[in-house]
Amino acid sequence: MGPNGAGKTTLVRMLTGELEPDTGSVRLGTKLETVTLDQKRESLDPDATLGEILTGDGGDQVSVGGEPRHVISYMKDFLFLPEQRRTPISALSGGERGRLMLARAFARPSNLLVLDEPTNDLDLETLDLLQELLSDYGGTVLLVSHDRDFLDRVVTSTLVAGEEGQWHSYAGGYSDMMALRKAEAKQQKQPKRETKDKKASSVSASGRKTSKGKLSYKDKYALENIPVQMEELEDLMKAHQAKLDDPDLYARNPDQFEKTVAALSDAQKKHEELEEEWLRLEMLREEIEG
Repeated sequence: MGPNGAGKTTLVRMLTGELEPDTGSVRLGTKLETVTLDQKRESLDPDATLGEILTGDGGDQVSVGGEPRHVISYMKDFLFLPEQRRTPISALSGGERGRLMLARAFARPSNLLVLDEPTNDLDLETLDLLQELLSDYGGTVLLVSHDRDFLDRVVTSTLVAGEEGQWHSYAGGYSDMMALRKAEAKQQKQPKRETKDKKASSVSASGRKTSKGKLSYKDKYALENIPVQMEELEDLMKAHQAKLDDPDLYARNPDQFEKTVAALSDAQKKHEELEEEWLRLEMLREEIEG
């Protein structure tokens, strides 16, 4: 976890061997099989059918964990109807494309799964499915996410970006991390009496006490109002997603389809930015209040 620019993607690329570190070294395990979930869905051929994407050649079999599965049976695991096997990718809704990306990722042999913001534009049903899939996954999962509830339900360890490129490891999910950080901040706020006296007597040139160590009015206001803005954006995203869930929208009105996709993407970006800012302010508040 961490705000934009903290180096989340860079760290993941180094951990997976995609990027060499400037200093130090990364030791990768032998027989490493990595699958990265492409959230941008750029690798989906719009002219290919759902069945072709899953089987690779349009056949009837999908290899899952080294075991053959009939493509129809595997599609049902990801909430697809049998008749959608021959549906072109261009006709799928945003939510259906998200489920297809999950289905393809979990069909590939892997012992390391890299998920960068996997919960974006997934409906609640698909989120529950993803949680179940990750719970049953036998390998290691590297997950980048701002979805605090999803982190609490899935992860067993959290890496958080700190100052000056430092990363801190905490056992458990987001709530566990915040509780541990709060305990750390409380321990650090046990200064010597002399330091306390100096802080107590610290005043500004005008004779007022300094406000160092407190959230500014602007930050407090943002901390209180960002959740409201996020909720409004979530309602907007649901409305856009509901339009995209119409399987006939693309064929009926391709321009409206593209506009809705763009509007959904813009709302998701704004929501992500607000989440990151809220996380930064919340962590700052926890550190200050201890």
